[in-house]
Amino acid sequence: MPSDKKRIIPINYTSREFNSIKDDLLNYAKRYYPDTFQDFSEASFGSLMLDTVAYVGDVMSFYLDYQANESFLDTANEYNNILKLGRQMGYRKSGIPVSSGPIALYIIVPADLTAGGVANEPDFRYAPVLRRGAKFGTNSGVTFTLAEDVNFNSVNTKAVVAAVDAATGSPITYALKTYGHVISGELNTQTISVGEYQKFPRFQLNGNNIVEVVSIFDSDGNQYYEVGSLSQDTVYIPVRNNSVDLTTQVANTETLYSMKQMSVPRRFITETVQEGFFIQFGAGSDADLVQEPLADPSKVAINLHARDYFSDLSFDPTKLVNGDKLGVAPSNTTLTVVYRVNGPRNVNITARSLSSVNSQIFDFSETNSLDPGKIEDVIGSLEFENEQPIVGSTREDSSDEIKYKAYGAYSSQNRAVTEQDYISLTYNMPSKFGSIKRAAIVKDLNSFKRNLNLYVVSEDETGNLSQTSTAIKNNLKVWLSNYKMVNDTIDILDAKIVNLGLQFSIIADNNFNSFGVLNAALDSLKSYFTSAKMNIGEPIRYGDILRILKNVDGLLDVVELKIVRKTGSSYSTAIFNIDQMTTSDGRIIVAPSDVIFEIKFPDSDIVGTIK
Repeated sequence: MPSDKKRIIPINYTSREFNSIKDDLLNYAKRYYPDTFQDFSEASFGSLMLDTVAYVGDVMSFYLDYQANESFLDTANEYNNILKLGRQMGYRKSGIPVSSGPIALYIIVPADLTAGGVANEPDFRYAPVLRRGAKFGTNSGVTFTLAEDVNFNSVNTKAVVAAVDAATGSPITYALKTYGHVISGELNTQTISVGEYQKFPRFQLNGNNIVEVVSIFDSDGNQYYEVGSLSQDTVYIPVRNNSVDLTTQVANTETLYSMKQMSVPRRFITETVQEGFFIQFGAGSDADLVQEPLADPSKVAINLHARDYFSDLSFDPTKLVNGDKLGVAPSNTTLTVVYRVNGPRNVNITARSLSSVNSQIFDFSETNSLDPGKIEDVIGSLEFENEQPIVGSTREDSSDEIKYKAYGAYSSQNRAVTEQDYISLTYNMPSKFGSIKRAAIVKDLNSFKRNLNLYVVSEDETGNLSQTSTAIKNNLKVWLSNYKMVNDTIDILDAKIVNLGLQFSIIADNNFNSFGVLNAALDSLKSYFTSAKMNIGEPIRYGDILRILKNVDGLLDVVELKIVRKTGSSYSTAIFNIDQMTTSDGRIIVAPSDVIFEIKFPDSDIVGTIK
């Protein structure tokens, strides 16, 4: 029996897989137990024991490596883990972003015959208000909701003669045209029964593709407000400017709403994970909110304790409720939650895709004095059309995109100073305002001030790049104004989409099927160009394409590789000269700061031949 001293040998900690662990165990047994175990053949009991221990060690090593990798954003692979790590860095996953845009609305109203029977204008008494919440649909099942009331009796309404009297030529009816704003999705309502008080209650909402929570009220009529984090106790609410008359307002000349700051002890946050959409409240109770007195503002501003000086330079003047406990949690009540749910995975639509109206509410100002038959005719005459594509929705972020956005969110810290800060905040705009697929920002060299040009691009209904709608750019402008530096001025512009095609010719190994090699090469290139869209200003490198092709099994050489400009009715009209933007060594096609490359139809735009 060998002594304990002789058994002390260096342990090789680098042995972490089955074969190396088994070899170490075998050498150890041969050295220290030569008389006990002598048969190490594959069929022996000793070999079985060594295989079992090596198997357990291999599995433990695998899970150790797995846990280590999944603990860091750089090396994490599982989508849920990437999402959790990104959330720690400030990234917030939302549902499918909404699509929004203008919609043209038409109605037929009778002519005004009150002035001596001569019809010179429409009878605007029959011009109604179409209330917000009207639902429009497409043949593909996408639902759009009217976001605001539309008044057909306003200065923005256009009127044309719709029908005339055959005998006199006098107008009988007029067609009124105005515009409204629609948002994809529809509103759902869910009631949640809340029992005894508990800290940080969390509830899941029913349904998929939930975009936002519109409102939450409890049984007593108390409203809960959504905040970015439970430590945030202040929100800004729009207050109607009563001095502005909707019927006489001139577009873009007067402000309909002003912002008011309000402290909100009742608040909640939302969280989107793969399991669903959740709302969470704070740890305070209604009893705390009632019993705790309001703090003395002077003590909050200068908290003096036997000192005649004040060293804390940070002070929140809105936090006047002592012991807020990150908000008030509901208890012994029923919550009524109204939230917006998007439809299919892609809610972008092409122009003139709206085909049906599912619900509508018209209000007439003088119903009692109007002809009921004519009112019915006006309601039945409603027609609509989206003259432009309604876009704004993008596909769910991939794992790599989440990592990229999480790094940007962490560095921006809710303020825009650097270029990356602006891009990160652009990507993190709440989905209810629309979504930007790609963004890039550069300094305007032609400006005497510190002007910045922010180039953006969105996706269309097929997932291809498209110009961002005016509504989304206006939302983005307001969103960035909360975080940008005071002396920064930003112009939000459309990036130029340049559609390209790829042509190549290869030589295959004689030991492989030539057409199989060609198909594998085509699949590799299609996967490369469709897995993730390129960034604005990102060049195309021939070396990257050659590297993909040469990794295909059975491909010996690439004889020819050419990138061409695709033009036509299905492609973009941006002007771009490939020859002028190719470097002198022919290896790189340079993209200007406002250009983004795209292979729009990989199945037809990527063409390969074999020699």
